[in-house]
Amino acid sequence: MAAALQQACGLWRGPALRSRAALRPLGLLAPPCREMAAPGSGPGEAALEDNPFYGKYRHKIQELRRSSPDVFESRMEKRNDVKKQPVGYSKQAEFIRCMDEKAEALGTKTSKGRFTKDKTLDSILHIEMVKEKSAEEIKQIWNQYFSAKDTVYAVIPAEKFDLIWKRAQKCPSFLYALPRKEGYEFFVGQWSGTELHFTSLINIQTQGETAPSHLVLYHYPELQKEKGIVLMTAEMDSKFLVVHEAQCLANQVQLFYATDRSETYELVEIFNHRPNEFKYMSVIAELEQSGLGRELRPSQDSDKS
Repeated sequence: MAAALQQACGLWRGPALRSRAALRPLGLLAPPCREMAAPGSGPGEAALEDNPFYGKYRHKIQELRRSSPDVFESRMEKRNDVKKQPVGYSKQAEFIRCMDEKAEALGTKTSKGRFTKDKTLDSILHIEMVKEKSAEEIKQIWNQYFSAKDTVYAVIPAEKFDLIWKRAQKCPSFLYALPRKEGYEFFVGQWSGTELHFTSLINIQTQGETAPSHLVLYHYPELQKEKGIVLMTAEMDSKFLVVHEAQCLANQVQLFYATDRSETYELVEIFNHRPNEFKYMSVIAELEQSGLGRELRPSQDSDKS
């Protein structure tokens, strides 16, 4: 898995796959040489600056560089040492719980930029009150409740979630591609129980296993056996993602984990169990073939105008 991530460089420039030859990697793990770097920057940080999403994370990266220069340099040196630094497993869920516990102990916990610890279905829906309702009625209640909120949500058929869940046990991580105007930004998705945590690849590379989540999908199977449905909602860090971007990542979970197409799910298996064979361009090919995220990229006509 780590070897597979070593291939992905956080973002690929270029239009669609028909212009594949024009795609060039913006170096993160295997950076190209730069003739000039920012004053005080080492070659590792200079390579990170080549990524157009570096600005989004610049403050955290520079803060780490100032406060813990030894830690910063160590992480830069270890970016290519994938055996010592398995970037595919970031322990985001454990990190969030740890940070929340520390914040509560210090009395500094705020709602801004935080994810809910141990988010339960009962904290959203009065389970006892809906037990007498049909699956369709519960679906309507769930959709109506979240339609007024700025978030991602879904009602997943039990059979489909069964398939996703069984595959998630065997393959708990995957690399997802989020379409951007400049190309594609890669995100790592890591299952932790029925929660699915996403964080950007560049954030993992700079913060290691303590990289916090940017998006968490919460799946609730409490009604799966009785009603045949699994409820899903999400929380996200709005500084890094907006709802339609989070929705694109959520849709890709079903694209890769709930597919009937063996070639598509095989990418997930390869990523987890045969990482040296993993080709990240295959993820982009599947995404473009499915049409997911098309609205995130400006049309060629709008680019010309």
